[in-house]
Amino acid sequence: MINWQDMSNLHVISKLEEILNKWFGVEMIFTDMHYKIRSKHIEKDYSFKNHFFKVQMNMNHGYNLVTQDIEKAFDFLHDHSEKTYVFDSSFKHVKGVACRVAIEGEHLGTVMAFPFLLDTVTAEEESEVVAQMVELGATDTDAQTAVSHLKRMSHADVEYLQELVELVSDEIETFTTEISKREERIQELNSELGTKYRYHTMIGKSKQMQKIYQLLEKISSSESSVLINGENGTGKELVAKAVHYNSPRKDCQFLAVNCSAFNDNLLDSELFGHVKGAFTGAVKDKPGLFETANGGTLFLDEIGDTSLSMQVKLLRVLQEGTYMPVGADSPRRTDVRILAATNKDLKTMMAKGEFREDLYYRINVINVQLPPLRERNEDIPFLMEHFLKKRCDEVGMPMKSFSKKCMEKMLDYPWPGNVRELQNEVERLVVLAGDDKNITPDNLSQRILDHGAAPAVATRGVNTSGKLKDALEELEAMMIREGLKRCNFNKSKLAKELGVSRASLIMKVDKYGLDKRKKAAGE
Repeated sequence: MINWQDMSNLHVISKLEEILNKWFGVEMIFTDMHYKIRSKHIEKDYSFKNHFFKVQMNMNHGYNLVTQDIEKAFDFLHDHSEKTYVFDSSFKHVKGVACRVAIEGEHLGTVMAFPFLLDTVTAEEESEVVAQMVELGATDTDAQTAVSHLKRMSHADVEYLQELVELVSDEIETFTTEISKREERIQELNSELGTKYRYHTMIGKSKQMQKIYQLLEKISSSESSVLINGENGTGKELVAKAVHYNSPRKDCQFLAVNCSAFNDNLLDSELFGHVKGAFTGAVKDKPGLFETANGGTLFLDEIGDTSLSMQVKLLRVLQEGTYMPVGADSPRRTDVRILAATNKDLKTMMAKGEFREDLYYRINVINVQLPPLRERNEDIPFLMEHFLKKRCDEVGMPMKSFSKKCMEKMLDYPWPGNVRELQNEVERLVVLAGDDKNITPDNLSQRILDHGAAPAVATRGVNTSGKLKDALEELEAMMIREGLKRCNFNKSKLAKELGVSRASLIMKVDKYGLDKRKKAAGE
């Protein structure tokens, strides 16, 4: 859509309007696709530049006559290929020029230059115009003055006027198209900002996570089964929820069950339900998750822990959409999308006969491989900030921040418990920090503090007296300084050698003032 109000305020268009009035004495009018004037001519205190148009707009039916002219010009341009159109107005012998305004091929309005007379007009024809104005309510004096002020133009003048009006139309089209492109780009950027580091409740800017986000976007409208692989604590259920809540089934139930938490009999009842009297204690019918989740999504976590007999029953649901409640004598139908997850190597289990091959290929139509946290260190600061804000909001305390040293320690730790362990550690730090706004490493868990403690090394060149902390920092600075020279200042290579993340190394380089090569080389 065109913002007509902005058009009037554009410098280039206001200059063209000034030229049109100065050279040709016409008003420049914008009209939309509904035949309405969208320029300032309909404002109460508008100062008309053309006396004829001013008189016309003050006549009883003047505005209606203008609307008729607009409708005629718009319809002609809509039905013909010409960009501009010299039209006869409702006043005999009085003319105007109209030019189409089209955005992406859609005719959205016109630019009009009005009114003028041709230089071939006779005195008798001028009198006819005056008489028509008087007949419609203008005073004889106003009508005489209005007609006398109309510009008499040659055909060459009219052609030049058409070119200028077309130039105004081009400016409107260009500006609107560029604004539209800019708004689309802003929306794209906003979308990227909203999802670059986050998809549903998953957080991460690493390349691994970006690939997962892209994959999830592609399968959002799919009905295919998904198998999510990853270590404990990597967020497999978060992925399952993201798949569900971005799918056509999002308005129906999402249910999850941990298959390793039940023995075979209990899992059978949990998934498929049972009928009254199926076993001792079954005093009434109980719907299973496949019945409850009908129309929605069922997430089978740790599917690798299911028995072979249970795998047969799951395969039947996937293949036929039917299941048998415990104790029932007839199958029931269900429409459920299956999402499964495991931290086990199902291919190895298949080779050992511990997992059915046919079920594996049924659940593994789309595979999502979640990387452990230790392989995406760059996500740790974002996750820490997220969990910190979440916890502070939950307990109603002001937002805290991590000290540089605390961040270093957190980045160096390998997080065997993955995101879940990181979240627990952040929540623990918030509690132990109390009223302190800055979270220091003093309250970190001992396992994190102990990780990466320097082993016994040669201390040549290191001060072995004084405080231990100062000596360790001196050794750390020396190792980084020498490492930078050895690795030709390749921080990624050095980070691997030292067993720390690149982000942590950069913080340490900054801490010890080793960011300049000359300084690092001791010059």
